[in-house]
Amino acid sequence: MQPGSLRRFLAYVPYGQLGDLYRGALALTYPSLWEGFGLPVLEAMACGTPVLTSFGSGTQEVAGDAALLVNPTDTGAIAEALEALASHPQLRADLGRCGLDRAAGFSWQRTGAATRELLGRLG
Repeated sequence: MQPGSLRRFLAYVPYGQLGDLYRGALALTYPSLWEGFGLPVLEAMACGTPVLTSFGSGTQEVAGDAALLVNPTDTGAIAEALEALASHPQLRADLGRCGLDRAAGFSWQRTGAATRELLGRLG
């Protein structure tokens, strides 16, 4: 953390405030051992926030190549990725742009249509 920077630990945050928190964050760090999807990763990318998350889980599928991916059990790799994000503004900017592009490929409408089509084939 830079001197004078603000650090807060928050409990529940109302959905309407998440966008401002994501946009104000240096990065979203989400090294999960297992995720079915990883909605916080997609939300952060949609806000242009750089993302650090895990490979080998649903978060990797969501993030694609628009995030830094690490082994979630390798604390050294996580620390190195955090250091890279903290010390390289161009990396953050590049990941933010890539994340915005990646997030644009997801939509609730597309998800609903795909679900409806799958259920139609099964029913």
